[in-house]
Amino acid sequence: MRAIGLDGFSKGWVAVSIDGDLRTISFHSDIADALAGPFDCAGIDIPIGMTDDGERACDRLARDRLRPHTSRVFTGARRWLWEEFSDPDKANDDARRRGQTRVSRQLWHLGKKIMEVDAFVRANAARDIREVHPELVFLRLNGGKPLAAKKSEEGDALRRRLLRREGFREIDHWLTDARIGARAKRDDVLDACAVALAARDPHGSVPEGTAPRDAQGVPMQIWF
Repeated sequence: MRAIGLDGFSKGWVAVSIDGDLRTISFHSDIADALAGPFDCAGIDIPIGMTDDGERACDRLARDRLRPHTSRVFTGARRWLWEEFSDPDKANDDARRRGQTRVSRQLWHLGKKIMEVDAFVRANAARDIREVHPELVFLRLNGGKPLAAKKSEEGDALRRRLLRREGFREIDHWLTDARIGARAKRDDVLDACAVALAARDPHGSVPEGTAPRDAQGVPMQIWF
């Protein structure tokens, strides 16, 4: 089985592949290039499936699992935000008019990648492409104990230890020479590794069972 984990960064996508005992990393400018090769399952750290008001059960359940670190789950993705607006303030004005919550700046700036993935998933409905939240994966790998922030020294070190235990023997090289040339951040690489693990061997999802689907028929379910 070949599984791929993807995490976005400023220049594109970090792709981590697991194929048996082989683990590889690569960097791509767009999602189509990252998933151009054969794979059995791909996981992506990005919202997949959206509602008109930005409310998703999977987000609420993921935040509950990550307490007290609920802010690690971005909520509120809506297609119309980026289809109709190029300015976040105008988008938020319209959200208020509709009686909806505003979009955060962090989520707004993910809009290009969210819409890129949305278009790709809808055009490739037969392929197994799942939303994965790396923090839920790391929480599972850490026995359900909350982790320090991923950008902290403690949080970075713990995530590296957990990944080495899962067979990522070259993680330190990936976090130095490999990622610096591509201009990806350390946590982008760590997250892509975690996403790949969930794509290869998912241990659960929120919600469990059959995923609810959005108006375009895209499932809304976060795996870990």
